[in-house]
Amino acid sequence: MIEINLLPGSPKRASKRRMRSLPAFNKPSTGSLSKLDRMALFIVGGWVAGPALVGWLYLSSTQRMDELAVAIEGAQADSARYAQIRAANDILRARQDTIAQKLQIIQEIDASRFVWSHIMDEVSRALPPYTWLRNISYVSVDAPMNVPAFRIEGRTGNTFALTQFMQDLEASPFLRGVTLVTTDQIRENDKSVYSFTLDVRFEEPPPEVIQTVPLFGTQEGY
Repeated sequence: MIEINLLPGSPKRASKRRMRSLPAFNKPSTGSLSKLDRMALFIVGGWVAGPALVGWLYLSSTQRMDELAVAIEGAQADSARYAQIRAANDILRARQDTIAQKLQIIQEIDASRFVWSHIMDEVSRALPPYTWLRNISYVSVDAPMNVPAFRIEGRTGNTFALTQFMQDLEASPFLRGVTLVTTDQIRENDKSVYSFTLDVRFEEPPPEVIQTVPLFGTQEGY
């Protein structure tokens, strides 16, 4: 049986209006759920991938450190080897310098071995008549041994002979700086003579003045 209320303001209508005026609740949309899901997936992925990334970085750093350690060991070995080579080179260079110094001394000695022979030859060549020598000695001056200064002590019958002796010494290509140190008139063997002292320097002559000959003569027919 159907009942119809025709009176205004009936309770049923009021209840229906009251029900219509109630606020409506919206269901969450599909898009909002997708954003939450993506955020959740991102967080979960971060928790999963983070340790893996950290582990990869650790392994890479460890491998790099091992490679650097190997490189450092190799560099240290090379440095030690180069240090030994350098020390050996320094020893060889010191020996070479020592040998060079000894060779230089030998050359200087070899170059000066004929100096005194030339001196004696030139002095005897320049010695005039009635003049004789008493002593020829080396004089210590600021000069090397291969360019010596020497002193001549002798006797002569007159001053003219002494002057001629000094001029002939100065004219020699091996001698220079002839200086009269002392001259005195003395009596020797009941005769009046003059004693004299001369200082002379040896001079290296020019090459064109020196005449060389072979040590051993060649024989014909060979």
